[in-house]
Amino acid sequence: MTSSPTYAIEAKGLVKRFGDKTALHGVDFAVPAGTVTAVLGPNGAGKTTAVRILTTLSSADAGTAKVAGFDVASQGTQVRRRIGLTAQEATVDGLLTGRENLQMLGELHHLGKAEASKRADQLLEDFSLSDSGDRLARDYSGGMRRRLDLAATIVARPEVLFLDEPTTGLDPRARAELWDVLDQLVGRGTTLMLTTQYLEEAERLADDIVVIDHGRVIAQGDSRELKRRVGGDQLQVVVREAAQLEHAAKILGRGANAEVQVDEGSRSATVPTRSGVAALAAVSVALADAGIEVDDLGMRQPTLDEVFLTLTGSPVENAEELQEATR
Repeated sequence: MTSSPTYAIEAKGLVKRFGDKTALHGVDFAVPAGTVTAVLGPNGAGKTTAVRILTTLSSADAGTAKVAGFDVASQGTQVRRRIGLTAQEATVDGLLTGRENLQMLGELHHLGKAEASKRADQLLEDFSLSDSGDRLARDYSGGMRRRLDLAATIVARPEVLFLDEPTTGLDPRARAELWDVLDQLVGRGTTLMLTTQYLEEAERLADDIVVIDHGRVIAQGDSRELKRRVGGDQLQVVVREAAQLEHAAKILGRGANAEVQVDEGSRSATVPTRSGVAALAAVSVALADAGIEVDDLGMRQPTLDEVFLTLTGSPVENAEELQEATR
């Protein structure tokens, strides 16, 4: 008999209202211990509201939630002892050095001066900040400040770590470095929940993805499952001559036996397919036999915007914002 998984985070029927606006409409999800769950959604979807409830910074109007086995409403002190929270903006003191920031937090967590110093040195090394440990935090780059902020969050070795938009504003290199650090934390048994607008980030880090829109869970699964919701693999051809686009689209449609999306501006035609490479090979031969010259032909997966458009009905940048609900 298979035992039930141990959940580090459980939310059941969470409801949160701000005046006449409802930020959460009965949200349910569960996060197994030692895994990563990404909460994905447009701005104003309710992601941050959910995190604030789970971290005891706000209270739900209905529903229940447990973190590390403790009820967030009635056992808040026990919850706070076992969690870490990294908010959207770095919260380290810029007038202290990286080492001083970490030592101060260690002492606040009652580690003792010697142990706090040892823990600071360990974290500076783990986060590749040893060479910058004696520099003022205000002189750190954005990526370095974000790593220092994350290091500060885990000084007390929390069982569960909440990350709210952890890589917003970071350049690609700094984002990749932070992802590597998070991989190490998970490898040591930490449970992570992160909110993000980036499907790429969720795909890179998460075992499971929860999609929230307008305060409701509208989809859940890993990245491949979510992409299958918007058509899975797609065949796309870009023709050299615009006059040949209509003919190419017909060939594409016959090869995949599905409706083709045509974009005259980019001289491209796209169609969903379940046949993968076999369909690609067949279409390639058919296009060549028809004398159609192509600039590009290949398999692709839905983009971030396409996933959001299908799941939420709105592109990320145009999503409705509930100002009070997410702050």
